[in-house]
Amino acid sequence: MFVNGTGWTEERIELLKSGVGRGLSAAQIAREIGVSRNAVIGKISRLKLNTGSGSCSGGNNRSKVQRRASQNQILRALRTEVQPGGAEKTIHNGHRCSLLELTEENCRWPIGSPTDVDFWFCGNKPVDGLPYCAGHARLAYHF
Repeated sequence: MFVNGTGWTEERIELLKSGVGRGLSAAQIAREIGVSRNAVIGKISRLKLNTGSGSCSGGNNRSKVQRRASQNQILRALRTEVQPGGAEKTIHNGHRCSLLELTEENCRWPIGSPTDVDFWFCGNKPVDGLPYCAGHARLAYHF
């Protein structure tokens, strides 16, 4: 690990530049040079070696991973789908399920009181990225 006092020598800086050029991660460069990963990240930043092609901790040969939409983006899309009459008046709950039957593929909107014998969950198909179907998402997030 990096020991105070030894600093960044010309040799270490050349090894750093070489590692960045080869697309190594910050952790790999740190092990090669004998300093901490954070020291490598800081020096790369100070030398402005980031080319914008990716982070120094991930390597450049990785394919881009598509990020999931945020809840705000999902809710904005649901808002545009709202019918002219406002929120849905009734929500079809034909897929009711118990807690034991509940999966990621079911709306998790509770129906009734948990203390009742006849307590169940909606069970409709949820909107991707949300725990509720479109109708219950509109109720839960008040739009």
